[in-house]
Amino acid sequence: MTKHEEYEARTAKMIEPILVENHYELYDIEYVKEGGNWFLRAYIDKENGISVDDCELVSRALSDLLDKNDFIPDAYILEVSSPGLGRQLKKDKHFEKSIGEEIEVKLYKQINKSKELVGILDAFDHETISLELEDNSIMIIQRADIAMVRLTLDF
Repeated sequence: MTKHEEYEARTAKMIEPILVENHYELYDIEYVKEGGNWFLRAYIDKENGISVDDCELVSRALSDLLDKNDFIPDAYILEVSSPGLGRQLKKDKHFEKSIGEEIEVKLYKQINKSKELVGILDAFDHETISLELEDNSIMIIQRADIAMVRLTLDF
C-alpha cells in the first residue's frame, strides 16, 4: 500500500461515522499533489444531493479528527465536496450505479483513431467495461487502457 493509499484508507475509516450519523455516503477520497500543494479531498453524496452546509459540517468534524490523529506529515489542504454532475467513475460501486447512463471514456491510447469515446455503460467487470455506442454496437474496453471515465453532462 502506498502512502497515498494509506492516508486515503485511514481518512475513509475516520470519516465513516460522521457520514453514517448524517445519512451521507462516501463517494471517494483522494490524496494528491497539485501545483506544489497536497490536497486531501473527500467527496460525499446523499440521495437528494449535497449542499454547502453538508460539506461544511463534514469538513469541520473531519478536520478535528485529522488534527487529533495527525498521521499525515505533509502540509495539506482539506476539501470536502460533492462529486458533482460529471463525476468520475473509479470504483465498482460507481460503475454499478451508472449502468444505463451515458459516460465519457478517455483512453491512454487510440482505439479506432480516437482517445475519447461516449456511449451508454452497458456492463463492467474487473477487467473491462462494455459501452453501447451511438450506432447500437457494443464496444468492450480493457480497464487498463482507460485513463478516466465520467458521467456526461447533459444540458
